[in-house]
Amino acid sequence: MTDSPEQVERLLRDLAPRVLAILMRRCDDFAAAEDAVQEALIAAASQWPQEGLPETPCAWLVQVARRRLTDQIRSEIARRRREAAVAAEGSLVTGCRVEEELAGDPDDALVLLFMCCHPALSTPSAIALTLRAVGGLTTAEIARAFLVPESTIAQRITRAKQNIKSSGVPFRMPEAGARSERLGSVLHVLYLIFNEGYATTSGAALHRVDLSNEAIRLARQLRGLLPENGDVAGLLALMLLTDARRAARSGPDGELIPLDAQDRRLWDREAIAEGLALAGHALSMGSIGEYQLLAAIAAVHDEATHVEETDWPEIRALYEMLLRLTGSPMVALNHAIATAMVEGPAAGLALIETLRDDARLRHGHRLDAVRAHLLERNGQGEKAAELYRQAAAKTNSIPERNYLLKKARGDWDA
Repeated sequence: MTDSPEQVERLLRDLAPRVLAILMRRCDDFAAAEDAVQEALIAAASQWPQEGLPETPCAWLVQVARRRLTDQIRSEIARRRREAAVAAEGSLVTGCRVEEELAGDPDDALVLLFMCCHPALSTPSAIALTLRAVGGLTTAEIARAFLVPESTIAQRITRAKQNIKSSGVPFRMPEAGARSERLGSVLHVLYLIFNEGYATTSGAALHRVDLSNEAIRLARQLRGLLPENGDVAGLLALMLLTDARRAARSGPDGELIPLDAQDRRLWDREAIAEGLALAGHALSMGSIGEYQLLAAIAAVHDEATHVEETDWPEIRALYEMLLRLTGSPMVALNHAIATAMVEGPAAGLALIETLRDDARLRHGHRLDAVRAHLLERNGQGEKAAELYRQAAAKTNSIPERNYLLKKARGDWDA
């Protein structure tokens, strides 16, 4: 065996958006193209770990996906004998050679990103589809990111594919006006992709660097396209300032290390310097949005060379502004933590009481984990241990679960 299944899986996640984009240049059926790509990925996942990687993995995937898509079209021809289907087959089979396709636009993933955020789709559907097609997330992972049932996300993705097909949207970068309409969804998608990479919601790994790196790469491309947009600059700054801490976030055995216990000498100072400059630029560009504020909060953390130097009053003030802007329960939870750091754990716990009935937090582990942390700091160890166990039962991240269970056992310095 020349390549492990895990290595192959990472490569396939990287290649899938490009292969889908190549097929989408010659096929106007998003669902059919994605189905063909998925079949090619399944074939690769089965063969490559045993047989080794082909000389050009992307070309291999394109060839297999094309064959699958051609088979689908021929089946459609046999069933319906539609002239349009015959034309579609001719376009796919007699089109450019794979080598020519691979030499196409290197920014295909960014084009695909904007395509998935078409105004024919609702914002939730656009985000779900893009996370699936561009980010490579599973339906379950997307559901956890949205704090909704998996069946809801599956329905959104299905409807989104149907709407893209009926809209007839071409596969190309939209004009400036259309880009502006879709930008909010595009930024949200990139933010969720980055978060899933930096703090993976399931499995044995704490990080999925392929996802976080891809989000940063696309954000850089987006900033090149829109250099004077403060939201874009703010999002890229936020990603850089957050990702700069990644090396210190896990221990030698992959265990989670919380922010206040990290060895800050391991933080990437070059990324922090770039992020700080971008964050400052974003804040100077007029109206202040969600990503500029989140970047400012990350900047305050990263500027503290020791945890004791963290400017918690400034962080709390920024969260107050962000809470007024978004009304997000996750922001409210972080605001409660900042309040606890300024006024003491009792003040934070009082704020959390207002969130306990919020349906958006009910199925996640974060609320229980934060309550446990503040109860621990308030000297209520038994109640904290119970909540740590509840939080551990709700997370699908193994490193996170292990950390919470250590805390429940009374290993307060874990």
